[in-house]
Amino acid sequence: MKRVSLALQGGGAHGAFTWGVLDRLLQQEDLEIAGISGCSAGALNGAALKAGLIEGGRPGARARLERLWDQIAGISDFRMMPWLQPFVPALRFWQTASAAVLPFSPQALAAQVWSPQIWGESWKNPLEPVVRDLDFREVCATEGPRLFVSATNVRTGRIKVFTGDQLSPEALLASACLPTVFQTVEIEGEAYWDGGFAGNPALFPLYEPDLPDDVLVVSINPILREAVPQTPLEIQNRINEISFNASLLGELRAINFVRRLIAEGRMEPGTMKAVNVHMIADDRLMNELSADSKLSPTPLLLHRLKEAGRAAAQRFLDERATKIGLEPSTDLRDVLA
Repeated sequence: MKRVSLALQGGGAHGAFTWGVLDRLLQQEDLEIAGISGCSAGALNGAALKAGLIEGGRPGARARLERLWDQIAGISDFRMMPWLQPFVPALRFWQTASAAVLPFSPQALAAQVWSPQIWGESWKNPLEPVVRDLDFREVCATEGPRLFVSATNVRTGRIKVFTGDQLSPEALLASACLPTVFQTVEIEGEAYWDGGFAGNPALFPLYEPDLPDDVLVVSINPILREAVPQTPLEIQNRINEISFNASLLGELRAINFVRRLIAEGRMEPGTMKAVNVHMIADDRLMNELSADSKLSPTPLLLHRLKEAGRAAAQRFLDERATKIGLEPSTDLRDVLA
């Protein structure tokens, strides 16, 4: 049995790619998921994965992930006010039509002008019913993979990692709290925003001695974009991608540095964890998708992303999974160059 920990990135609706990856990995009977670190959509995927495993094993996890994304597909647009839901069919039509002729998204423009905070208590988080549908007795269970969920402390800018009994609906909502879209989440007097600002995802919780040396990163925020962004939305999206990838790249540099010290004999093996990094991504697809699609979880988009995730996981299993437990399958020098 090969053991691996998962590091699941956030990226709004693009997290359905991770759904596809997990759906395929769960069919691999010789692969054990020992730990999960997730942020934003990655946190939702991780919580659903663990709850499903506890409830019904691998089939239960696949079913729970499907239920999660079916519910997210029903939201239509993360920025949509609850009182607009009766008009969803018409709004979907005009959203699609405007995307074909306008160089910007009306919803994204509104997100830049209006703050969710101004709605006060009348505002309802569209993700809350989805999150509360999870059984948190299973999410917090001591059995199954260890789950770590990260959020960003608004006042300090530091990462906060929730695990064990700290995991709650509020922790997941905090991890997915993009401040231009959702109201700030308060937990025990502290204000939190999306975990991607401080760790997308955080790798260091997966360095615990009882967890495997192998960490599989499911990447949905492309490190490389060939095209230079032109529109305000594209520019803002790329700013977010760069800032959200910065912490991950920093941790990958540290891993690369430790591995080099060990290889050169300048550090005794066992002094620090020599992490074997593996990565599943489809940067080509992510470069094709519009920036606005991250906030518009239409069923067609989610299905496309899921199938792309399954295909990417299959390529990993066919070409690189034999390296799990032995060596990295991702050359960090190429990633960090």
